[in-house]
Amino acid sequence: MEEENFRDSIATITKDGKRAWMFPKKPSGKFYEYRKYVSYFLLLFLFAAPFVKINGNQFLMFNVLERRFNIFGFPFWPQDFHLVVISMIIGVVFVALFTVGFGRIFCGWMCPQTIFMEMVFRRIEYWIDGDRGAQIRLKKAPWTGEKIRKRVLKWIIFFIISFLVANVFLAYIIGSDKLILYITQGPFSHLGTLIPLLIFTGVFYFIFAWFREQVCIIACPYGRLQGVLLDEKSIVVAYDHKRGEGENGRKKFRKNEDREALGHGDCIDCFQCVNVCPTGIDIRNGTQLECVNCTACIDECDTIMERIDKPKGLIRYASEHEINTKQKFRFTPRMKGYAAVLTVLTGILIGMLFLRNDLEANILRLPGQLYERKENNIISNVYTYKLVNKTVEDVEQVSFKLLSHNGEIKMVSQDRFLVPAQDLAEGTLFIEINASALTGDKDELKIGVYSGDDMIETAITQFLAPRSYN
Repeated sequence: MEEENFRDSIATITKDGKRAWMFPKKPSGKFYEYRKYVSYFLLLFLFAAPFVKINGNQFLMFNVLERRFNIFGFPFWPQDFHLVVISMIIGVVFVALFTVGFGRIFCGWMCPQTIFMEMVFRRIEYWIDGDRGAQIRLKKAPWTGEKIRKRVLKWIIFFIISFLVANVFLAYIIGSDKLILYITQGPFSHLGTLIPLLIFTGVFYFIFAWFREQVCIIACPYGRLQGVLLDEKSIVVAYDHKRGEGENGRKKFRKNEDREALGHGDCIDCFQCVNVCPTGIDIRNGTQLECVNCTACIDECDTIMERIDKPKGLIRYASEHEINTKQKFRFTPRMKGYAAVLTVLTGILIGMLFLRNDLEANILRLPGQLYERKENNIISNVYTYKLVNKTVEDVEQVSFKLLSHNGEIKMVSQDRFLVPAQDLAEGTLFIEINASALTGDKDELKIGVYSGDDMIETAITQFLAPRSYN
């Protein structure tokens, strides 16, 4: 049995500890075509989502600066943070479920890093520098006029794309309307935004022009996570070692040779699966940290199998259990457990979304203030209110009414006011109640919030009174 030296280091590092540059062969085949369709759809979604609006709300926005978030057109405020937390937990459980069942399929098909690297920047590189062999020769060649021209052209295009991507990500953070406003007013009018934009551009350029596959291997925690979640029944991009090795191992292809009689497997040791791999691994060594399930080796191996008149699928989506036992994939108890948790959490989130009010009211006693005694046995407390309007329409003619006690609410400003769309209104009010209507030194009040004659929300607060009135 071969020593598993490949597990002692990663493919992108040489024996002397230097960076080993990857020059993957340009992939082609059925899965690559499917990945292109998925990638272009996701790229279209990524670039369009901040500019699409539903009921006046940006489809996706993560404005951490102003603590405002829009998810699928639904606005979320700091008061909805519990919903964001549940959504994040659902996302983690969803990723865990798919990793247990299908390995690192997210990395190969949906991860923005893989999509940009393989479907945008790498394709530009193939267009300018050529395929694997041409890229290797160009790297080794001296700095001639042709090499300088190709390098400068590639670097300029990479920078432009990085700048566009940074602008799109900025639209997710500050909002597309504000981004368009900044562009029309001129970038130098908003240096506080331009400088971070250029920093993000530099980060994207560094990642896609130099760091590249190292993000997946070194920086991304998901590769480590799969080592914990995967088991022998997880579907991954796998090499069928039973078929490929045979009794006497793999062997180079020779025409008209009876490989079965000689005890050799279907693998002809052509190394094309290694040459096409964007992280430089040999999938025949089994599941590895560097594998992002991009399926390039599947397409390349199927092409070779066609040429030597052998069945496809020597490398395919399969589990170690399936390869060893020939049993098809089944929904394991472990997956059922994750699915049950995911279903419960999703149900809780949907229920909370339906119960969420469009206008949220908070009425709190003014800190540091006690009650005040007035004439005719009246006790007065002072409060601050904050109303958050989560809709895209103004809420007009807003007023308060005491529901739990007989008393009076006096506004510091006007009795009826407006709460602007996607904004808040705050102020001060007094609540006055006759001491005979109080049951203790700390009563719970229920206050109705009205828009015109319609009650749209209720708020609960505390009312302090002297102990002598208990």
